[in-house]
Amino acid sequence: MAKFNPQHVLVTGGSGRLGTELKKILPKADFPASVAFNVTDEKKMERYIRRHRPSVIIHAAAFISPPLIDKDPQKAIDVNIIATATLAKLCWLHKIKLVYLSTDYVFDGKKGNYKEDDAVLPVNKYAWSKLGGEAAVRMLDDYLIIRTSFGDKVFPYDKAFVDHYTSRESVDVIAKKIVVMLKSGARGIIHLGHPRRSVYQYAKALGATPGKMSIKDVAFMVPKDTSLNTAKYKTYGK
Repeated sequence: MAKFNPQHVLVTGGSGRLGTELKKILPKADFPASVAFNVTDEKKMERYIRRHRPSVIIHAAAFISPPLIDKDPQKAIDVNIIATATLAKLCWLHKIKLVYLSTDYVFDGKKGNYKEDDAVLPVNKYAWSKLGGEAAVRMLDDYLIIRTSFGDKVFPYDKAFVDHYTSRESVDVIAKKIVVMLKSGARGIIHLGHPRRSVYQYAKALGATPGKMSIKDVAFMVPKDTSLNTAKYKTYGK
């Protein structure tokens, strides 16, 4: 296994929350602007890859809002499914490892504590689009799918779900765990996150004092318990 070299890492979605945190930890990695590496433009990606020759691509660019995706599923198909499949094809052609940021929402949320090999069954269009991306990535021999849930370091909402359980952590913590996995050279699927807690408990842990709300209060489908079993990560994160 080749030694991890941040200079050979390319990150999509570099201007997003996760990309911003990864830049702090991996300042020598490549975070191209979307004008240079547009994930919906195969020819532009191909040219960039040929010019810069990354050995690892972290695919963090995505359309992630469930209510907006319900209104515009076409954009989610283009960005989360087709663009990911195109990138997977390019990684196959150029022998690049693809690290794909997926979501805990690929599970139905009926039981929680999901392991990497548990059956997936999304309950909303956002999760279906991310699972579509997973399907393309799993066509490769050299890939790492990271299922996780993260949020801002400061809780941004006035209310938080008391009945939606998750493994969500602040984005800076998840970014550090992602780098642990990159350095490990692991392949396959890994779950990253905090032990099971409600979104309300997560917000309180960040020092926020939000009001309480239920998943029944929103118009889009929210799975009840998508908490992740992270025992596998602990074997790498010691």
